[in-house]
Amino acid sequence: MPNNNLAGSIPVELGGISGLTYLYVSDNKLTGGIPTQLDNLSNLQGLGLQRNRLSGTIPTELGGFVNLQHLFLLGNTLTGGIPTTLGNLSNVPWFYVSDNQLSGSIPTELGGLSEVQRQYLSRNRLTGGIPTALGNMSA
Repeated sequence: MPNNNLAGSIPVELGGISGLTYLYVSDNKLTGGIPTQLDNLSNLQGLGLQRNRLSGTIPTELGGFVNLQHLFLLGNTLTGGIPTTLGNLSNVPWFYVSDNQLSGSIPTELGGLSEVQRQYLSRNRLTGGIPTALGNMSA
């Protein structure tokens, strides 16, 4: 695995690159939150922010990525609940939010992830039961 050393926060200006289809900056030392300005990336198909030092909540705006196929947020220190809007990501087969500090219950809206093949929610602070709506997933 390469030894990347990107540090600092994710620049909000990345949200202005309208043609960007993949943003993978995993295994670095990025800090701060996930910029809500990334919601401008309407062509985004892959978002890989795993194994950094990102904190704060998962922006609800990420639910607007209708073309998203890969969502990797694992291995950070993200807090708060899983936004219900992430249930709008009907084309995403890989949904990884494990190894964070997410809390609350698993949203029933995640049952809208009809194409999901791999969903990792483990090693968080989630409570409650597993929603029956998750049975709507194809995998």
